[in-house]
Amino acid sequence: MNKETILANKKRIFAISGSTRKKSTSESILRVIAGMYAESLDVELYLDIAGLPHFNPDLDKKRVHSSVKQFRASIERADGVLICTPEYVFGLPGTLKNAIDWTVSATVFTNKPVAMIVASTGGEMAFESLDLILRTVGAAVAERSKLLLQGARSKVDDSGIVSDKNTLDKIRGVVDSLAATII
Repeated sequence: MNKETILANKKRIFAISGSTRKKSTSESILRVIAGMYAESLDVELYLDIAGLPHFNPDLDKKRVHSSVKQFRASIERADGVLICTPEYVFGLPGTLKNAIDWTVSATVFTNKPVAMIVASTGGEMAFESLDLILRTVGAAVAERSKLLLQGARSKVDDSGIVSDKNTLDKIRGVVDSLAATII
């Protein structure tokens, strides 16, 4: 099989970081995943979540901002979506919730294979919230495609490397589960 055929057969994953921080733990984990799966998955990192305007239902149909159109189109084009996010004050970061709000009327998450990683100190509340929100928007999230990675900052070094084998195994399990659910 030639390189073009291999690239054409790669599953497209749209990877969303829920953090707006440069070089965040969430971004680092997504970059690690992109590197680990470079041969089998085409991982598109979405790091501009802060660039989306505040959700306004009045603007959702008539004057949808180009960044929102691009965000929705990226989800629609993808074979699967991977979300990695921290927890802020016992909940999802507002920017991630805002991004998902922009997808509701477009139904781009309906039956879309999705995996979620909450990488935080605790993370239980964000994990439960993201799970509920994804189910509400109709995403197809397998139980094995969910990971609560507690104490995440201690598992990713300053250069963005995840060296803990147990953590890498858990991350692999989530991504493998996502890849297996893509038809």
